Amino acid sequence: MGVISYARAWEIQEALLAKSVHQKVQNRDREIEDQERPENYLLFCEHAPVYTLGKSGNPENLLLSEKELAQKGIEYYPNNRGGDITYHGPGQITGYPIFDLEQFTTDINIYLRNIEEAIILTLRDYGVTASRYPGLTGVWIEPETAQARKICAIGIRCSRWVTMHGFAFNVNTDLSYFSHIIPCGIEDKGVTSLQKEIGHKLDLEEVKEAVRFHLSCVFGYDYALLVSDAAQKILNPIL
Repeated sequence: MGVISYARAWEIQEALLAKSVHQKVQNRDREIEDQERPENYLLFCEHAPVYTLGKSGNPENLLLSEKELAQKGIEYYPNNRGGDITYHGPGQITGYPIFDLEQFTTDINIYLRNIEEAIILTLRDYGVTASRYPGLTGVWIEPETAQARKICAIGIRCSRWVTMHGFAFNVNTDLSYFSHIIPCGIEDKGVTSLQKEIGHKLDLEEVKEAVRFHLSCVFGYDYALLVSDAAQKILNPIL
């Protein structure tokens, strides 16, 4: 979706989720052979600088006042995903899967681990070793050391096994914005980007394609479907 406001991306996600849930409700009154599976969507975008706070997050993890946010040109949205506070901005791949998990796995833990795995595999493509931090959702560099730093945050919502929200993968992200929050509510861990780890700026579209490919591998769907004209036709009425 390119560069899009956070509010508009949230609105689109809610519309797609409602469409999928409506289809599932309709299926309850149909014979199995007449049921239609909801479409699955994977949206990529970038946002202007914005902080978002999950429904279980602590507002005190935002270290700026409303006035300071306005002065710096940063938006702020409490929302309905899980997790605490995080940052979205230019140079970051923000991914929003609207997946009907009944077509994949009805296990939120496995769903989250699959997203992590796709990012871990993408980082491996660029020679960066990443893994998980026990008990903390997301993707980390050197998680077992004092230099532990997060490179990808994940926070989702799920309704009738349909997901929304998703992941924020720091590629060419300006990390200074994280100094105004306690990222994900974790005070003693750092934040990093792929650019910082390998020492140069990357082609965001190239990294996006790698993420998209690895997501198709871990979830077991056809990668080609994601780049078809049909996918755009489905989204056009909503966009």
